[in-house]
Order: sequence, then structure tokens, then C-alpha cells
Amino acid sequence: MSDSLPSQAPVEILREEIPRGGYRAVLFDFDGTLSLIRRSWPQVMIPMMVDVLLEAGSEESREDLERHVEEYVMQLNGKQTIYQMMRLAEEVTQRGGTPRNPIDYKRQYHDLLLQDMGHRVRQLRAGEISPENLTVPDSHALLEELMDKGMQLYLASGTDLVYVRDELAALGLDHFFGKHIYGALDNYQDFSKAQIIRKIVEEYRIPPAQLLGFGDGFVEIEEIRRVGGVAIGVASEEFARTGINDWKRQRLIRAGADIIIGDYRQRDQLFTLLGI
Repeated sequence: MSDSLPSQAPVEILREEIPRGGYRAVLFDFDGTLSLIRRSWPQVMIPMMVDVLLEAGSEESREDLERHVEEYVMQLNGKQTIYQMMRLAEEVTQRGGTPRNPIDYKRQYHDLLLQDMGHRVRQLRAGEISPENLTVPDSHALLEELMDKGMQLYLASGTDLVYVRDELAALGLDHFFGKHIYGALDNYQDFSKAQIIRKIVEEYRIPPAQLLGFGDGFVEIEEIRRVGGVAIGVASEEFARTGINDWKRQRLIRAGADIIIGDYRQRDQLFTLLGI
């Protein structure tokens, strides 16, 4: 069921020559693209990293470190969390410190994040909060209509697979994707969004021109475009749940997005544009 938030601005078209029609498969990112459960993750990760760098003996101010950390954290957004922690270890080394294992940093971050957002999952399971309030507006309706149009749906997230499955189920979104749910693994070399996209194209024999991708991060947009698919940047406002996040929009444009949207209440216009 759609919420009562005001309508969005029109879909922003950045590449006019996108294919019209013929789409068979759609790949979704999870956090910020469908789910808002983890919407506070930057406010957890960035201060944690700044604290680590200050403890390592950095002479930079907290404000300068926050700007620097935010830049590389968001550049890596969409990859597995371990890559951000590997970068943190490199930053500690550059400042003359002795880094911990990136896995240890990742565990520290997850512990902090679960303290911050664990209650949301519990409230969803208990029926105390509607899934609609913790998803990008009209996510359920979009997925339902794409399935009705015969699309095969895939989900690939940089968040650990165990959490992705749990949070998808809490939001009532898991049935849309079936077995095609992918997330970060302990052996991080065994998963990447690029690998999943290649799997869709090669193993499932979906021509790139018939592949759509939705994401709010750099990585999925780049990888969809790299294989020749159509990339839809979701510049979602994760707290207000209305409007366009201009910071996301600018980064999605730089990543190569073909289209920019804020949420899914303009899906009829989007479907008409795509010919589906």
C-alpha cells in the first residue's frame, strides 16, 4: 500500500539513447535502494573510523578526518563492508599506527550498528512498525509490478548475507527474489556485485541490454553500465523519505547513472520511459 507522502519530481533522464522495451531481469541493491533499516550506518561507521585514526596518532583535526573518511567510505559504498575496513587499516598504517585485522574492525562496526538499528528489526517482527515506513516509498508496489510484468528479480548487497536475508524477511520482501539473494561472505573474494552481474549475463543468459539495475551507491551503477545494462540511480532521502538527496544524485551521475529517481512513486513514468 502506498503512503501519503507528496509526489516526487519527474524522473531525470541522463542518457536519451537507453533501450526501450525488451527487459527481462532487474538487479537491486538493498540498503538505501529498498531498505531503510540501516539508514544511520554512515553516522555509525564514520565516527568509529575517525576514533580509530585519532587513536593511531593522527595529527589531523576531527573535522578534517571526518571529511576524509566520508569521502573514501562513500566511494566504496556498495562494495562489501570489509573493503571499507581494509581501507581503514591502510589509513592507520599511513599514520604510523599498527592496524588491527580488518575483520576485527568489521565486527566492531557491526556491534555498534546493531546497537543503533537492532530495535527496528525487532519492531518489524513484532508488527509494531509497518514495513512501508522502513522502505524507500512504494518499494513493495514496484517489485510486485515488475514481477507481474514477467521480470526476474535479483538482489545483491554489500551487507553480510545473513543480515540481508533477515532484514528482507522482516520487511516482507524476500519472496520477490527467491533464491536470487546475494550478500557479503566471510570469504570476501567469493562475492562481488560484478560477479553477480556476470552470473546474470552469462549463467542465466540475460543479454546486457535486457538488464536493469537499481542502486543508490557508486559500485552497482558502475558495474551495470560496464556490462552494457541500464542503471537507475536511486537518490533516496532515507530519513525524510521524500525528495531527492542531491549529494547522492551528484555521485550517481558521476558513477554513470542513466536515470535518477528519488523513490518509486513515479514508477508509471519510469515504466513508460523504459517501455515496460
